[in-house]
Amino acid sequence: MEIQFREFNPFDLWIWLEFPTVPSRMEQQYIEELLDSWFYLGKLGGFNAENLRVQDTGVEISYMEYDNSELDHALMAPMHNMGEIEYLGVWGRCWFDLGTSDLIAIDILINAMNQLSNEFVQINKLIIGGQNEDWPVNENNSAFYSH
Repeated sequence: MEIQFREFNPFDLWIWLEFPTVPSRMEQQYIEELLDSWFYLGKLGGFNAENLRVQDTGVEISYMEYDNSELDHALMAPMHNMGEIEYLGVWGRCWFDLGTSDLIAIDILINAMNQLSNEFVQINKLIIGGQNEDWPVNENNSAFYSH
């Protein structure tokens, strides 16, 4: 799977997927479940780099003391909105407002999409941001909804 970055605006972000063939309904369902799950984790503030204490501790976390009090003192980092997942021929796209979530969200999405492509749905390209000349975007993004 090729990964490309185009113009990146976290408050107005299009995620583009190019498939080798028109995706089947089952393949679309895999994509939709992944994007919905990623958004829900983001909506709940899961991509908050200020709260990565387990990751920052290292490999040995047995009997780690976790200070819960720091969870409530970190700034919130939720995603705000997600648009409908759309398909046109060999293309899929979805619009997001990443809100104040941290960029670790993008790494996690790339990791998940790569594994999905290896196991279930072949994806030729994952494009983060920008526009697609093959499929113009409505400028006002009025079709978005919040999960």
